[in-house]
Amino acid sequence: MKPNASSGLRSAFQALGISHATPLRASLPSATAIRPSLAAAAPQHVRLFSATAVQAGSWLEPFLDRRKKMMKGRPRVPTGGSTKGTTVVWGDYGLRMCDHHRRVSASQLKTAEDTIKARLRGEKYRLYKRVACNVGVFVSGNEIRMGKGKGSFDHWAARIAINQILFEIRGQVHEQVIRDAFRLAGNKLPGQYEFVRKGDAPMVGITKLSEGVTLEDLKRPWKKLAAEAAPGSAPPPS
Repeated sequence: MKPNASSGLRSAFQALGISHATPLRASLPSATAIRPSLAAAAPQHVRLFSATAVQAGSWLEPFLDRRKKMMKGRPRVPTGGSTKGTTVVWGDYGLRMCDHHRRVSASQLKTAEDTIKARLRGEKYRLYKRVACNVGVFVSGNEIRMGKGKGSFDHWAARIAINQILFEIRGQVHEQVIRDAFRLAGNKLPGQYEFVRKGDAPMVGITKLSEGVTLEDLKRPWKKLAAEAAPGSAPPPS
């Protein structure tokens, strides 16, 4: 490049106020100047990212070893008065099993989900799944003699307790449309199911906490002791 050309370029930069020693990003505001609440809200001793490894799999097929044999087991029985999983939490309406606990396969849950999506096609909604398949089912072939091990892996399944919510829906959809979608999905699943709304009474086993029935009443013993039945009588001999 000729000397006159370089001097002309230098003079043009000087006219713009740009020098080779001045950093280009010096005039840009910092992130704390733009949003000062971020620096104050985030403590210095807390990580801003998750160090937990990402778990592969889905709600129908978990990331578990299929070669590991699993016991058949039984669904959860809330003997201590628990109402967990019996009410609608995230959505406005839900589908709840009401007859008996059982083990539902992943293919049956997938069929029910596809039925709901087909019925609500074109609507604005969000579907929540409250159950997940985490039990492997191992079977032997037909006409096989007893023994020789547990068998090979067949499919994934989920243990569903009585009065447990399976699906929830929230969105701009009429209640009758959602009720019809849950009716079609319940026909695809084994057992009997009922339609529930958000705010309905929870369940403890097969008992609904409504119409004056409270959890304290269920925890109270049904049969009164002899001392409570006759308070004026003498205490039993020791």
